[in-house]
Amino acid sequence: MLHNSTDDQGLKRSDRSGKWRKACYTNPLHNVRTHLVERGGGRIYYRRRVPEALRGIIGRKEIWRSLGTDSPTVAKRRALRVAAQIEHEFEVARSKVGLTIDKIVLERFDERAPVVAAPIVAEAEAPTGVTLDDLYDAYMNDPTRDWSPTTRMAYQTTKRTVLSILGKDTPVRSITRSQCREMIEVLRWQPRNASKLFPKLDPIEIAERAKTEGRTDLINASNINTYLNKLGGVLNWAVKEEMLDRNPAQGLRVPDPVARRDKRRPFAPAQLQAIFSAPLYTGCRDDGHGYATPGPEQPRNARFWIPLLSLFGGLRLNEACQLDAADIRRVDEVDCFVITERSEGEQTDKRLKTASSERIVPVHATLLDLGFMDFVRQRKRAGEIKLFGEVAMGATGYRSSTFSAWFRRFVVKAGADSPKTCFHSFRHGFRDALREARIDRDIALALGGWTTASGGTSVSDAYGSGYRMATLKEAIDRVSYPGLDLSHLAMRR
Repeated sequence: MLHNSTDDQGLKRSDRSGKWRKACYTNPLHNVRTHLVERGGGRIYYRRRVPEALRGIIGRKEIWRSLGTDSPTVAKRRALRVAAQIEHEFEVARSKVGLTIDKIVLERFDERAPVVAAPIVAEAEAPTGVTLDDLYDAYMNDPTRDWSPTTRMAYQTTKRTVLSILGKDTPVRSITRSQCREMIEVLRWQPRNASKLFPKLDPIEIAERAKTEGRTDLINASNINTYLNKLGGVLNWAVKEEMLDRNPAQGLRVPDPVARRDKRRPFAPAQLQAIFSAPLYTGCRDDGHGYATPGPEQPRNARFWIPLLSLFGGLRLNEACQLDAADIRRVDEVDCFVITERSEGEQTDKRLKTASSERIVPVHATLLDLGFMDFVRQRKRAGEIKLFGEVAMGATGYRSSTFSAWFRRFVVKAGADSPKTCFHSFRHGFRDALREARIDRDIALALGGWTTASGGTSVSDAYGSGYRMATLKEAIDRVSYPGLDLSHLAMRR
């Protein structure tokens, strides 16, 4: 049990080492409620809350200053001078933003006489300062950051888990590296879909239950590293904003036994043939719920074209889903996809993954043979803004999310489902096809909108105006998929 006693100076003492000990103290100069706080080792600090109007300017909620002593009597005398110094700093901050000031308090403080023998710890924040929840809110409300809907959602998801493990009210300055390692151990024992399996348990309770039950359906290393990466981003931002001195999670990650290249695989030739021989491509009941049922209809809408655009153009799913009809145009006498966030109208809902994603891709000869440009002209004549207007915007702010959910069901019904394949497997296959065709690496990167291995560009990339459209057209037309027969699509065009 913790026994407290109060001496004649009003400073609370505790016989449990390492705990904060504090006593309320009223500043006689300004009638401002403050605290003298004794930290581990006996040193006493002066704590002053920052007025709400100045918190955005000063960048913190509290200011802590060492009084350089463990004597309550000496500390109370020195606190008067430290209090005056802090009030002067507040007045300077008010003057910078045009708030009402007290000229007497604003007069330059005489710094010549030493306040204490020991050095002052300027604005050293105690563990009762900014909490982890406060930090996340500040980070995610930072107006200088451009948040995409999916990025914001990813941070919200990891935030809930991190706060559940480390504690939402935990002061960020008190978080240790050992706590971050303990969080990794909790994450290692999180089953897939844990929130659905155990909706009433928190992550720590779920981990204990998973250990007890010996579960093996656990999240993989990539998922754990995503949590660490997102937390590290928040803590690094806190360091830059001077809320933290260092990031306690710096460099922490778990080894991933699966190579990045093996996480997603291209579709095998048999899978591709099964996909493009499904009723949707050979004749189905309708383009709604009857897409997997054989029938007389052969609709050529989004579901028909988008997989083909990725297969022969290397388009990412969202790049294809968000195309405007005006994004298919002739450039230097070549029909092309213009992959861009810009639209002809004033507003656009288009987003690109990276800066290098913006590019121009010639339309592959196979797509021309299948009548893709006829489809584009039909949409333009109908006055459609979006090429695939029937693809609705998802909750994430991306059209790709709704199409992706449908495509997962489609490949299962087509008998083409397999581990490590998804819609993105079309792009993996496109990259392999570029290699097989012996396409120059720089041309391949330009067609696919890929960055270099380092994620950047070389100095030489800034020179010249890029490849001629005829060069890119010749290269992309060499992309082929041996064993894939699409003759039935051309015959029934």
